[in-house]
Amino acid sequence: MRWTVDDRDWARLREAAARVARGAYAPYSGLRVGAAALVVDLPDADGRTTGDEPWIVVGCNVENASYGLALCAECGLVSALHARGGGRLVAFVCVDADGRPLAPCGRCRQLLHEHGGPDLLVATADGVRPLAELLPGAFGPADLPDPPSPGTPGTPGTPASSAGGRG
Repeated sequence: MRWTVDDRDWARLREAAARVARGAYAPYSGLRVGAAALVVDLPDADGRTTGDEPWIVVGCNVENASYGLALCAECGLVSALHARGGGRLVAFVCVDADGRPLAPCGRCRQLLHEHGGPDLLVATADGVRPLAELLPGAFGPADLPDPPSPGTPGTPGTPASSAGGRG
């Protein structure tokens, strides 16, 4: 589903991302990153949503002395999204603390795909592009096999087979 995002929305997202970037924890790289996204509530089983208007969620990067444990701003954004009850990302901005646009890394593009889908609009230095252009052939939930039914050998909570296997 496409959502109409106007210039005012993009300006609000850039401002929110730059503001949260200033609070990022980046003592090792010095690159403070902020992310902001416009969110719409997901419809319930009857097709109704709980909110009338899109809302903004933000996140910033958090580095760690063990570099591999650093969290990108997009991770904080998705965590905040679910802390508030979830929703669908429809427009996304990532900037440094001075408001200069940054591109999400590959890992974060995958994370954004999970929560916004291929139609998520992403602000880049070259303009707004759908995520499908930035992450062609993305892997998503539909690519996973159906979960095994309860009682299938190898399923957590199922006793190991009587043939002496460890499950």
